[in-house]
Amino acid sequence: MDSYARTRERLETYFGRTAAKTWENLTSDAPVSRIRQTVREGRDQMRAAMLARLPDDLTGCRVLDAGCGAGPMTLELVQRGAEVVACDISQSLLDVAKSRIPDKYHRQITFVAGDMLSERLGRFDYVMAMDSLIHYQARDIAEALGKLAPRTRGKIVFTVAPKTPLLSVMHVTGKLFPRSDRSPRIIPHSEARIASALRKALVKGRLRAVARVAKGFYISQAMELER
Repeated sequence: MDSYARTRERLETYFGRTAAKTWENLTSDAPVSRIRQTVREGRDQMRAAMLARLPDDLTGCRVLDAGCGAGPMTLELVQRGAEVVACDISQSLLDVAKSRIPDKYHRQITFVAGDMLSERLGRFDYVMAMDSLIHYQARDIAEALGKLAPRTRGKIVFTVAPKTPLLSVMHVTGKLFPRSDRSPRIIPHSEARIASALRKALVKGRLRAVARVAKGFYISQAMELER
């Protein structure tokens, strides 16, 4: 997965150093620009849509929050009773998550800075990967799911950037005018393309689209893979 590793390295630089403060503010209640406010609201809507795919009571369940960022998904999961592995490539954002999540929940959380695909993280009942795969090629997404699926008893709920005219133009523009690690580009995909990549990678499971959120500058498609 060389291309996965290269992209992950760029993301680690971006979220860990270049834009760590920006994402800390975006995921807080701090005032932001109108454009970033739409992203904040869109992410809130998407998180709610993804959580709706899981049981209300997660007591006894082990859940991977893959790309947990500042921890809003992790907080809601532990409030439902889950034991959560909160993994992110940015130690800076993990530190924010630790500071924001009340201490009483910390015994339910294992914070891990590193690769969300690492086998050392163990096995799970569910995996949540909100906007942590949107920068990858379809083959890399398929291979990532292929690494997680055998270790997941239930479903993997994840998001991709849907292939819309707006996102396609943004993707092409990003290729023509690269911004280096300052702004890793989002790669749009159709459901059919993800399904095809999964078949080629011999990843088993039922794939289905479950929710789409379009809020201003935030556009994301939630999907789930269930064994």
